Order: sequence, then C-alpha cells, then structure tokens
Amino acid sequence: MTVLKAVPHHEPETESPPDAPALSVVIPVYNEEQGLAALFSRLYPALDALGLSYEVIFVNDGSRDRSAALLAAQFERRPDVTRVILFNGNFGQHRAILAGFEHCLGDRIVTLDADLQNPPEDIQLLLDAMDQGHDCVGSVRRDRQDSTWRRWASRVMNRLRYRLTGIVMTDHGSMLRAYSRNVVQLINQCNEMNTFIPALALQFSRNPAEVEVGHEVRHAGESKYSFYSLVRLNFDLVTGFSLVPLQAFSLLGIVVSLLSALLFVVLATRRLVMGPEVGGVFTLFALLFLLVGLALFGIGLLGEYVGRIYQEVRARPRYVINAVLERKRP
Repeated sequence: MTVLKAVPHHEPETESPPDAPALSVVIPVYNEEQGLAALFSRLYPALDALGLSYEVIFVNDGSRDRSAALLAAQFERRPDVTRVILFNGNFGQHRAILAGFEHCLGDRIVTLDADLQNPPEDIQLLLDAMDQGHDCVGSVRRDRQDSTWRRWASRVMNRLRYRLTGIVMTDHGSMLRAYSRNVVQLINQCNEMNTFIPALALQFSRNPAEVEVGHEVRHAGESKYSFYSLVRLNFDLVTGFSLVPLQAFSLLGIVVSLLSALLFVVLATRRLVMGPEVGGVFTLFALLFLLVGLALFGIGLLGEYVGRIYQEVRARPRYVINAVLERKRP
C-alpha cells in the first residue's frame, strides 16, 4: 500500500540509501499551470525509455496559480517516482534547484526547466556523455527560439562573463545540465545566498563537457525572467565568482587620478603663462560630470559586493519548505 506524507520540513539525505535511483531529475516550477500537463506527458515516457531507475523532484517555488495542486495530483498518479517540494514563498530558480539537490537521491542528477523549451528526450544525450567519464555535462541550445534581444544579450553576457570570471561555458542560459553525485554533494556544502549553479559546478568538476541539445518555443505561458531579472542573475554570476570588476575599477581610478593630475598641471601652467581664461568652463563641467559618474558607478559596484556580504552574514535560510510530498521508504 502506498503511504503518502506531507511534512513541514524534510532533512536532506547525507548518503544515498541502498535502493536509491540511478537518476534524479530536478525541476523548479513557478507559475507553470498552463504547461505542466504537457510536461508530464513528455517527461515520464522519456525517462521510462531510459531503462533506468529514476525519481523526479518538482520544487514549487511559491507559484501563485494552480501549479502546486497540479504537482500534488501528479504525485498521486506516480508516487513511486515523484517527489514534490513545496516552498512557502518565491525564493528564485537557483535556490529551488539547490533544494532539489539537497533532497535528491540519485547517482546522477539532471536539472530541467518546466517550460519544455529543452526537450526531456535530450536527457539521454547528457547521460551518454556521462557514460564517457564526464562528471558535469552542460548543454548548448541548437536553433534557439528566443527573441532577438535575448539571443543578443546572451552572446554579450557570455563574452563578458568569460572575460571577468574565466569560466568556460558556451551557453549559460540553458538549465538542461547533468551532474555527478560528487559534484552535487560539493555544491550542497556551499552556503551562499546567491549563486549560479552551472558555474559553481564547473569549479568542482574534474572533467566537464558540453553537448548540443534541441530548443523549442515555450509551450505555454511567458518567461519568468524579465530584463531586470536577467541583469540580477548576471550580477550574481559575476560578483559571485570574480573580483575582477573591483580590481578593474581600482585601476580605472588610478588612471583617472593620473589624468586629472596631469590636467591640473596643464591648466596651472596655462594660467601662469597666458593668464586667466574665460572659456573652457563647459569643458571643466564635462570632466566633472565624467568623474562624478565614475564615482557613482564605483559606489554602486562596491555596493553590490557589500550587499552580498550583508546577505551572507545574516545567515538567514535560503528557502523555507512548507511541505514535502513523497512516498515513505520502508
């Protein structure tokens, strides 16, 4: 007989039990009511076709629609391979994945978005790469179906990210990725409030790889990432893995200071040789505005780092779990 339980909090497993599945699929869900039925209809047949024992962990990230109810209903239909983690609020995609990592049991862990833009059938491609000895397998979207501005912004941020962090990642926007148990355990030991999971995994991986996967038009609903959200995500990526922005701004400050000193010498010499001048006021104002703009930019950049330090030292929980739906193991 199947026994269901909903508990206020579920302590993460430190070691996989003997009957642990070979594969865990972690899927964060936020307001995906319109597309969940299509996801279920494609995900489970794709996983059944792998011929592996598996579990699917849905993490409901505080959805305001009927997503939680649909996930609970799916758990009732497939309790043998389905687990549902219900947050009591919206904590963000990466924190939802971290919750899935802390509760998953599989030897291999795959992350997948709920919007079906990455086909579940392509999970096989990632597992094939892991069979070749890779412990972290990323994906590169083929024929991206995103808007033009998102493709352009992604290319720009990929180049900027590599310059600032040195992290080699062709497509940082694709969340269809596979990780070994060892990499996930190392990620679970990290306690950052804000992080970028693919980049963090690459730091712990010994033999990473990338494979090309399909990319489809979103099945239903709208993207949950606004332009502002994408900017915040990239700030997390850059400030969480590099001090280059601070170092570059320090060097810029040195250069500007030297140029300002040189300008002062030139103006002082001109005044002594040619006397006071009436013109040039607007030039000085332009230089002043430039220096003030640089100062404000530097204060904002420093504030990003200080704000993240502030979040860390408060040591608040990264997320709060309202309930976990799972079948009780004997």
